[in-house]
Amino acid sequence: MAFTVLYPEKLYADDSVERRIFGPEVTVVVRDTQELRDLSDADCAAADGLMILRQSVQAPDLARFTRLRCVVRMGVGYDKIDRHAAATRQVVVCNVPDYGTTEVADHAIALAMALRRGLLLHHDWQRGPQGAPWKAVFDPLIRRTGAMTFGIVGQGRIGTAAALRAKALGYRVIFFDPYRPNGAELAIGVERALSLEDLLRQTNTLSIHAPLTPETTGMIDARALALLPKGAVVVNTARGPIIDIDALAAALKSGHLAGVGLDVVPVEPPVDPVPELIRAYRAREPWTEGRLIITPHSAFHTPEAWDDIRAKGAETMRAFIAGRPQNVIAPEDF
Repeated sequence: MAFTVLYPEKLYADDSVERRIFGPEVTVVVRDTQELRDLSDADCAAADGLMILRQSVQAPDLARFTRLRCVVRMGVGYDKIDRHAAATRQVVVCNVPDYGTTEVADHAIALAMALRRGLLLHHDWQRGPQGAPWKAVFDPLIRRTGAMTFGIVGQGRIGTAAALRAKALGYRVIFFDPYRPNGAELAIGVERALSLEDLLRQTNTLSIHAPLTPETTGMIDARALALLPKGAVVVNTARGPIIDIDALAAALKSGHLAGVGLDVVPVEPPVDPVPELIRAYRAREPWTEGRLIITPHSAFHTPEAWDDIRAKGAETMRAFIAGRPQNVIAPEDF
């Protein structure tokens, strides 16, 4: 059966891996565009399958793909794809949930530990132009892991991996995820909160691992942050819009939060006017020094994970072509 798979973003030097996985009956087309609207009408009209990493797929884009049958998001999150519009056009949407799991969990723990052990605080203090006293910093940021609770919002693959890592480091670990079945906490030996509010009230280090949905957008707002104990740390390696970044800035600047670690922000890359938190971070204002870490949505990245995105994405599309769809994301999955 003739089938054309379009890669609108040139991610790799060649298409040898894709051709090996798809086989000779599948035509692989690779373009180098920033957005789908940059594609030619001919490329859109010829595509049966579409492979997406960074680009957005909205209703006007889908209207140009008259033959499209499947979109594979080469990653875990699928919030940039209009699933309702895809379903209306009978286009199947899939993701690649089994790559980068350990990398993102490691990154979340690394952010938390860099803050909680005062690595950045001491680093910024010691590299000042006049030096600093050769002694430890006494600060609410620095705490023993065994004296704290590590709270997780979203106990999927990455959340589970983060929970196991935090548990190994001595934290008491608790999660909130209303979509996990009863007993999920028993399987990995952690605790479960029955509400977000209950989780926040007892969490010293909060790590976000939920998908971006209408339900989770803005979930961690000023009210939620106020429920955290004074001196808490917040880490987000999931999606930026889950946290109100202005409320986060206010909580850090006031001292209610002792530290923040972000791999994601609401608009990526940030554009002017940037949020106050990012502005102050770039200006190295004192209330951010040693207390705020921002990385550029890179938690997923290792050479191994980058190879996994490529192979597992193609394998997911190949499964659809073979009539055995996997990792299908339904329009009503919220």
